[in-house]
Amino acid sequence: MSVIVTAWIAEGTWPACVDAVRGHAPEAADVVLLHVSGPDIPGLAHAAYAGLLGRGHPEHDPGTRLEDLGADSAGRLLDAAARRLGRPCRREERSGRVEREVVAAAAGADLLVMARDGDLARLGPRSLGPAARFVVDHAPCPVLLVWPAAAPDVATLPPPHPPH
Repeated sequence: MSVIVTAWIAEGTWPACVDAVRGHAPEAADVVLLHVSGPDIPGLAHAAYAGLLGRGHPEHDPGTRLEDLGADSAGRLLDAAARRLGRPCRREERSGRVEREVVAAAAGADLLVMARDGDLARLGPRSLGPAARFVVDHAPCPVLLVWPAAAPDVATLPPPHPPH
């Protein structure tokens, strides 16, 4: 039985995720590099064009060009992650609500590797942005949560809440 490790590859944090896979996943693991593109920017461009500018001329819709640029960028990011990983892997590109797509992609995994994406200057719950928090709370498998750079000093830990 093969171990499946999924690594959420996101702009800015992907090197730490790849390094964590290299350091913690068995050599025989089936590694999936996952990138998810949110629908927000192309969707806004599609809506603006349809509503204001170009009914009847879909070939001029800027949302299509933004989708193409996003797919190209995701492909280059996954290629760079695969090179850094330095071993066979699968690449998976998804589009949709990022947090939900990551949870869905982790459904068959034995481990999900992801990076903190919030306030990286101090320890604590704010070191996770909303999407990462959702994934940590809902992932259907164990999660290895890594810092994208060196972790802050323990002196940055928030003070305890006062007793009740």
